[in-house]
Amino acid sequence: MKWLFKWLLRLVLVLVALLMLLLVCKDSLLRLVAQQRIRSQTGMDVEIGKFSSGIFSPVVTIENLKLYNTAEFGGTLFLAVPEIHFELDPGDLVHHRIHVTLMRFNLAELDVVRNEMGQTNFVGILNQARTKTTGRSDLRKVLQGFQFTGIDVLNLTFGKAKFTDLKDARNNREISVNLQDQIFKNVKSKQDLSGILFMIWLRSGGNFSFAPTKLTSISAAKP
Repeated sequence: MKWLFKWLLRLVLVLVALLMLLLVCKDSLLRLVAQQRIRSQTGMDVEIGKFSSGIFSPVVTIENLKLYNTAEFGGTLFLAVPEIHFELDPGDLVHHRIHVTLMRFNLAELDVVRNEMGQTNFVGILNQARTKTTGRSDLRKVLQGFQFTGIDVLNLTFGKAKFTDLKDARNNREISVNLQDQIFKNVKSKQDLSGILFMIWLRSGGNFSFAPTKLTSISAAKP
């Protein structure tokens, strides 16, 4: 029996060591998984500087995320996001409710590119997403039965946006938004989101909209 006890003790020590290794490496593994999933869903190259998540609480922070356009849109930067941080209510999560108590979203730069065919990268991303039915199906399975109940506090920062016309560089524009740590409370509906987008439009002097048709028309505004 003594040898059995020693063998079980060694097995427990190995399992503990593996668990500790998993806890130490989990964020790196999650970062790699997140990068792979984004690439597969968008067809775009992605970099994530840091991915951290709470062990006993639903808190996730992503730092220095960069997403790059595909070759047909020049392979240039599309998004530069220094930080995405969100905290979920664990009690609501147990009851299949997605309740974000705090979210910080820092968008330093958004680059919109129109290729030589006249198509923007926004449209290209939407077309790519439509072809990835398997990934969308997996996401639906994960979120099936969950209800989004809103964001209590949204801390939003938005630096600037760029428009690049690969066919005619004279249409290139840079739009300053300069929205810094703007607080929005009780974001629950499409109307609330529309209000946020309207504020961004105002801060840009009416020069920027997230709607693809509006983005395309930016270049036509000034020859």
